[in-house]
Amino acid sequence: VQNNFHVALRNDVALLNICEEAGIAFSPFFPLGGGTTAIDDGRLAKIAARHGATVNQIALAWLLALSPAMIAIPGTGSIAHLEENTAAGDITLTEEDFIDLA
Repeated sequence: VQNNFHVALRNDVALLNICEEAGIAFSPFFPLGGGTTAIDDGRLAKIAARHGATVNQIALAWLLALSPAMIAIPGTGSIAHLEENTAAGDITLTEEDFIDLA
C-alpha cells in the first residue's frame, strides 16, 4: 500500500496497522513532506539536536519505528542525501522522543 503519510500527516495510521497485521508493506509517498508540507514545527529540530541528527533523519526514523511493515523510500538527488537518509535507520528514538512527537 502506498499513501501520503509522514510525521505531519498521520491520517492513515489505522491502515498502517491493518497492513502490519496482514503482512502487507506500507510505503509512504512524500515521507519528508514532498516539498509541499512543512514537516517540522520545531519538535523534530529539538529531537534532532538530542540525537545529533537532521530533521529529515528524525522524520524517517519516526516512520521506520512505527511499524515493521513500513518501507520509507525518500527521493534523493545526491549521494550526500542518500547517506543522510540511510543513516536514519541507525537512530533509535526514545520514549521521550515519541511523547514529543505525539
